[in-house]
Amino acid sequence: MTTPRQRHELGVLLFVANRALEQRAFDAVAAAGITDITLAQARIAARIAPDGSRVSDLAEQARVTKQSAASLVEQLERAGYVERVPDPTDGRARLVRLTARLQRVAEVADAEVEDVLSEWADRVGEDRLEQLHEILRDLREVTDPWWHA
Repeated sequence: MTTPRQRHELGVLLFVANRALEQRAFDAVAAAGITDITLAQARIAARIAPDGSRVSDLAEQARVTKQSAASLVEQLERAGYVERVPDPTDGRARLVRLTARLQRVAEVADAEVEDVLSEWADRVGEDRLEQLHEILRDLREVTDPWWHA
């Protein structure tokens, strides 16, 4: 039976696992020679929707100020990882979109994530890891206001 203290620890455990996964992916990107992107920039880039996102939405999702998000987007744009385009739904707004250059970063990071997940499956079992994934996917519907299934 889980104690109240153990239940309260869940958030920390989720954070620690996420941070470890994120760090491994970022380290793999750096090891592949892609050294002109920072972890903060990668976190913002990971939140950009396939059709683009507004800076204000990225700031809200990343829980940073709009100024911080705008600065990170500017850095990513200078490095060629994102572009800004007119928002087709609002002529006054602009969307941030990923460029093809970011594809190499994503490929390296995704490969490392697969390696980490394989290690985790070896540790806890493929079935338990899949169960965890399903549970977290179910929770995402109520915890992630930006998620669109």
